[in-house]
Amino acid sequence: MVTGVRPVPDARSRQFAHPQVQSAWAVLDCGFEKVADVFEECIYEALTRFTKAQLDAYLEAARTIGKLGRGAEPLLAFLEEWPSVAGSVRGDQEPLLPQVMGAIRAMQKSPNSKAITPFLQTLPAVARRLQSAEQLEVYIEIALNLMARTSGSIHGHHTTFPSPGLPHLFEQAPRLLGLLSTAGLRNWTDYGIRNYAGHPERQEEFFRLDSADSRAVLQRERHGTLFSDVERPLDLYLRALWQDNEQLVPYSTLLETLRQPLPYFDPLGMRVPDVMDDDRGVSGLDRYRAVLAHMVGHRRWSTAQIADNWSPFQRMAVEFFEDSRIETLLCREFPGLRRIFLALHPRPLEDACDPETTSCLRHRLAMLSRALLDPDHGYVDTVLNAFVDRFHALLADSESSTEEVAQLALSYVAQTRRQSDQLAKVHFDNTVIDYRDDNRHLWRFIEEGDEEESFDERRKLDRTEETVGLPPRHYPEWDYRSQTFRPDWVSVYEALHPSGNAADIDKLLQKHAALAKQLKRLLELLKPQDKVRIRYQEEGSELDLDIALRSLIDFKSGSTPDPRINMSHRTDGRDISVLLLLDLSQSLNEILPGSGQTILDTAREAVALLGWAIGQLGDACAIAGFHSNTRHEVRYHHIKGFSEGWDDAVKARLAAVEAGWSTRMGAAMRHAGHMLAARKTEKRILLVLTDGEPADIDVNDPQHLIADAKTAVEELSTAGVTTFCLSLDPKADAYVGDIFGKRWRVLDRIERLPEQLPMVYLNLTR
Repeated sequence: MVTGVRPVPDARSRQFAHPQVQSAWAVLDCGFEKVADVFEECIYEALTRFTKAQLDAYLEAARTIGKLGRGAEPLLAFLEEWPSVAGSVRGDQEPLLPQVMGAIRAMQKSPNSKAITPFLQTLPAVARRLQSAEQLEVYIEIALNLMARTSGSIHGHHTTFPSPGLPHLFEQAPRLLGLLSTAGLRNWTDYGIRNYAGHPERQEEFFRLDSADSRAVLQRERHGTLFSDVERPLDLYLRALWQDNEQLVPYSTLLETLRQPLPYFDPLGMRVPDVMDDDRGVSGLDRYRAVLAHMVGHRRWSTAQIADNWSPFQRMAVEFFEDSRIETLLCREFPGLRRIFLALHPRPLEDACDPETTSCLRHRLAMLSRALLDPDHGYVDTVLNAFVDRFHALLADSESSTEEVAQLALSYVAQTRRQSDQLAKVHFDNTVIDYRDDNRHLWRFIEEGDEEESFDERRKLDRTEETVGLPPRHYPEWDYRSQTFRPDWVSVYEALHPSGNAADIDKLLQKHAALAKQLKRLLELLKPQDKVRIRYQEEGSELDLDIALRSLIDFKSGSTPDPRINMSHRTDGRDISVLLLLDLSQSLNEILPGSGQTILDTAREAVALLGWAIGQLGDACAIAGFHSNTRHEVRYHHIKGFSEGWDDAVKARLAAVEAGWSTRMGAAMRHAGHMLAARKTEKRILLVLTDGEPADIDVNDPQHLIADAKTAVEELSTAGVTTFCLSLDPKADAYVGDIFGKRWRVLDRIERLPEQLPMVYLNLTR
């Protein structure tokens, strides 16, 4: 025994009676006696709640937390509380644990590791208030934003002081979320950051709720009816009045979308806002009831229609007519609902829209919807009143059907359409009926040549394959014929690419050793000389002796040592962020004449050289790939993140890259641009590597996706992102200029890609 070192009991040898518990204990690999004392009880609870895969993920996460060097408290909090967290969350739970572990890793890699324990201890109470993975994601985002903006730095190069307010935010979170929506919580947090970022003591006071300023802002942000406060009466309302036991899942009104989200329902539940304000004399609770009643009506009486042969204008009209049919049937069953619907339904003025300069279709449909619901509407338009009479005659003796009102809607559009309906300027005032859902359930889209299978049905079958990844992100798509966007048209699923063998990439680099040597000489000329030392790193290029000695002293004295004993360096002369976006469509599997290898193999070699070159320069670079299978399924694969170096993990993902499906380029570029736009660098470049024009199996018009990709490039340019395309298609001259303007190049000899791709990158980033 070393003199002066206190022996620490190790519980790894603890024996448990149940073999499954013993096996789980071996996986945990924990030496804390406190954890061993409660482990059996924790595992029994987990076994009653989790599937085999969920239990494995639970144990792996616990193992990671136990190795953080923060003692037994965070591990105890996680083991005891996580089953409760998972049980409180509704909807899709798959991304929840990765998000929580991501937050823990972010805190561990910063000076804020002491906040991990209060974060985990209060998470069950927070989950009970928020009740959905989407809401928890917003909460975690708010906390990490606070951490990033209030952690201190001595010289401005690396953070050395923890955020004074972060632990207190976690401690107060259950109380705060009992009073505020997530939007209110963000506003309250932002106020504390803006006003007290330079005053640690006052910031601590603010987030402890000890200052008068803090309580005043809290009262200011407190408004509306929180879903968590009325969940039980709403659930009883749904069951007792409508005989519907569907799960209610709140979503945050803080979501960053092109428009304010509307309620909707899907296989995971009925989605409603997390807060409802009193509006137009209707309480928040009654607004919730109106939303639920409307969705129940659709679930009871609506049937999905095939949308492929109908224009967006026709579908809009069908939605207005069907919504009115549903509300007519609801009011027939419960007449008291009419008062609430009329109070919340906008009342457009008859002459509010100028048809000479503005598209008035929404305005006409909103007027018609009001007239169908309100017997005293007062509109004098003869066509409108004729269709009101036809509508009520249709429902006079029956419930009618979605198909019948759809035909009536098509007749209305045909009879009232104007040339100005095609104008880009659309009249929206008093046309949004916010208690109605978004009607996504009304439409299904059929595959070409397979009219019996809808995309939605096929996606349900594929859902089991999505073992990892985030919820889909929805993007608009440009329709050049109508000169309008199709909102939330494309679903992009992003995930970390599976790993292969990193040694395969090393072999490719050896194959091109001569080219790498040539590149290295060129890189030396471009490489900035000014270096910045980054301290407090768990992994780095060299040992930080000061921190290492301090950690050794802590260890000898029985305290928990700081594991961040390494340091690294970064260059400070090039302020660039580059994202390389790879087209991974089926055409990359074609064999190159005379070479025996595929286009994908050649592209992999080129990307390997580029990744190595970027690692030499020290630039911030990400690599991703994409392919698509209709608008419902655009796959976006992360191969290298901005914060990752050129290491074995990245090489392994690149080695496993495979090609398949189609090329819906516009959606992939929008998603990549969304990530680039968040980078605070002087230059932001999107480099697209593709072998063909945009295409997908659900699009017959080849110009549609070309026009959409062009619009995406224009959007990115407006956001400060430069887009450049390196095309491997010898026929690309016919379309690539339309999309990328002057920022493109066609490589006629694909076998030269490994030498040309790094050169293109260097020319772009000089």
